[in-house]
Amino acid sequence: MIAVCGEALVDLVPDPSTAEGELGPLHPRLGGGPYNAAIALGRLGVPVNFQTRLSTDRFGDTLLDRLREAGVDTDAVQRGAEPTALAVVGFGAGGSARYSFHTAGTAGRFFTDPGPLPEEITAVSFGTLSMVLEPGATAYESVLFRQARSGALVVLDPNIRADLIDDAEAYRARFGTWLGGVGLLKLSAEDAAWLARQPGEADPAELIGALRRWQQAGPAAVVLTRGAEGMTVLTGAGELVEVPGVDAPVVDTIGAGDTVQAALLAWLYRHDALSEAAVRALDRGQWELALRFAASAAAVTVSRPGAQPPCADELD
Repeated sequence: MIAVCGEALVDLVPDPSTAEGELGPLHPRLGGGPYNAAIALGRLGVPVNFQTRLSTDRFGDTLLDRLREAGVDTDAVQRGAEPTALAVVGFGAGGSARYSFHTAGTAGRFFTDPGPLPEEITAVSFGTLSMVLEPGATAYESVLFRQARSGALVVLDPNIRADLIDDAEAYRARFGTWLGGVGLLKLSAEDAAWLARQPGEADPAELIGALRRWQQAGPAAVVLTRGAEGMTVLTGAGELVEVPGVDAPVVDTIGAGDTVQAALLAWLYRHDALSEAAVRALDRGQWELALRFAASAAAVTVSRPGAQPPCADELD
């Protein structure tokens, strides 16, 4: 079983009829990076457990219902009277999403360390706001280090939201401490540029250099997503493997990166490769298959409004 650790929230998405520069209706869409990844894994038929704290408000109830509908194990979900976090979404060119978060005093921040996870959990996924917002971030960090020591495959998608990071250098230093326990690091080109302190248009060669430095700190492999341009992986053998993106009509990009995270985990699960040693041993051909599967899954997500990852039969 795979455990996904992190926040769930509600995206407030503008109505498509809203003219540029005007205010229009906002539609609630269930989301949050880890939440989207858990839903995607459940839809892909992978046994998945979600570690989070949800509000007891109506949004929290609906978030929980959707997890169960997707087949996600919710036995470990914590509940609290604090409100659900909100993200107001805006769209840029090509449907790219930008977010304004409202997280003060919200339920997800108060996640508490559950202690050792069940033995059947062999891989654990972390990322996004849950690794930033305290006091929950410290609790998730404790789970990360404990599961790494237990031999579980730790997968990290930092999914940087710079507006919520008060001290950029402190976060970058903290990110560095996680890498020793991480078996697979997945991040976007924008995340990599921010972490590598490259403002503006990032130099591809510099980004690859950063990937190699991060890999040397711990991860067996590092996957870099480049939107419609495709994906690159730095393999355990130090080889760069690239695949193109999959053509798809883009409604918006909400949840695309989270779908990639889940699809990679699903591919590893299906190929009995949910361990750091197995990830390190994957060859070029295997990585090409894994990345193409993830790209196909993300193409389905971007073709639909909001974070609506595909089910297994849509990819098979």
